[in-house]
Amino acid sequence: MDSNNSNDTVSLYKKKNLQKIILGLILILLLIIISIYSICTGEYQLSIMDIINSIFGNGSVASDLVIWNIRIPRVLAATVAGVSLAVSGAVMQCVLRNPLASPYTMGVSHGAMFGACVAIMLLGVGSADSHGSIVVDNFQAVSVFAFIGSLIGVFVVLGLAKLRRLTPESMILAGVAMGSLFTAGTTLLQYFADEMQLAAMVYWTFGDLGRAGWTEITIMFAIAVISMIYFIYKRWDYNALESGEETAKSVGVNTERTRLLGMVMASLLTSICVSFLGIIGFIGLICPHLVRIAVGGDYRYLIPLSALVGAVIVTFSDLIATTIISPIVLPVGILTSFLGAPMFLYLLMRMYKK
Repeated sequence: MDSNNSNDTVSLYKKKNLQKIILGLILILLLIIISIYSICTGEYQLSIMDIINSIFGNGSVASDLVIWNIRIPRVLAATVAGVSLAVSGAVMQCVLRNPLASPYTMGVSHGAMFGACVAIMLLGVGSADSHGSIVVDNFQAVSVFAFIGSLIGVFVVLGLAKLRRLTPESMILAGVAMGSLFTAGTTLLQYFADEMQLAAMVYWTFGDLGRAGWTEITIMFAIAVISMIYFIYKRWDYNALESGEETAKSVGVNTERTRLLGMVMASLLTSICVSFLGIIGFIGLICPHLVRIAVGGDYRYLIPLSALVGAVIVTFSDLIATTIISPIVLPVGILTSFLGAPMFLYLLMRMYKK
């Protein structure tokens, strides 16, 4: 009798694992389809044969220019940003033991916004092109300032946690406070900015995938790969943390160190993306919850599946942004907020019902 129960348990476990693997394969296939369609679609229409010819070096000059300089970098930026933000959110929710933890609620995005606005004010890098569109002249300098701003808030929160031994719940409140402080600072800068500086600040706050070139994508990809390897390596520690502080300590997990390193890696991953692309909201908040609803909270699967869901949502949002009122391209941050807000409310009601 016990043997039959044991066999049933093992078969059920294998079946659930198989379902998770199938879900991952479906998400990969969906990401490939959306990516190919995104490369083909736009003001300059391309076919799949155009893409194949361009890959093998037989494409026309115009198609090569569009594919390698505009479309593929945009798709790769969307994929890497989705992976980075979703995984950062999943790890933050675990180490802070709070379902509302995310790069956005922890003030990382607001810190980057403040840093970028400081650069625009000090360096005067905002201008308009011949068509009247707002451009940021020294994009690299603005990205550096945004990166520094995003890390300031994180290190203040981590410093308070270390010195005052803040609880995980208190850390997210400290993050919200830092986000409010950065927002106030940004508003103050905008109040004293001239028209061109103000326009450049507002332009930067929109998450725009078109800003990333091959250099930025390479940096984001390298940081994402290193972070993913670390997070997957620590997956058992995160599973232990989900069971509670005492349980994690009883199985040999150094909870303080795991929390600190997890927050640092997640914040670094987010700050790199936000500094290059601007603010892309809600991805780090909703993607881990969607995966938890589908497959549960096992971090062996939660981390890679959250990464795939994030990549699919950002890539799909960018596809809508480039086609909904073509030839005008909307910033992807607007679309993720429009999609994310109702989805988050739905998840909130579902969690409350449970």
